[in-house]
Amino acid sequence: PAAMKRSTLVTLAVIAAVFALFFYMSTARATEECTVCMEFNGRSNCATAAGRTAAEATETAHNTACGPIASGMNETIACGNRAPLSVQCKTR
Repeated sequence: PAAMKRSTLVTLAVIAAVFALFFYMSTARATEECTVCMEFNGRSNCATAAGRTAAEATETAHNTACGPIASGMNETIACGNRAPLSVQCKTR
């Protein structure tokens, strides 16, 4: 049992290290952070994303904000084509 616990801890440590590296690599060059609020079919949601440019961060936040308020591919596309209620960006 002690060896299994040790191997489990090593596995968890490796997974945590990979996750930390992925997070660092995906946000290290992100200099802009934008929050986008969307309304679709009577529902609203806001999301924040980071990117190298304000346009990149806005697009990612726009798509993320549509996720919970759109059902299926057609609604997701329709939500993505709508103008946001608000967009706020700042330099990180």
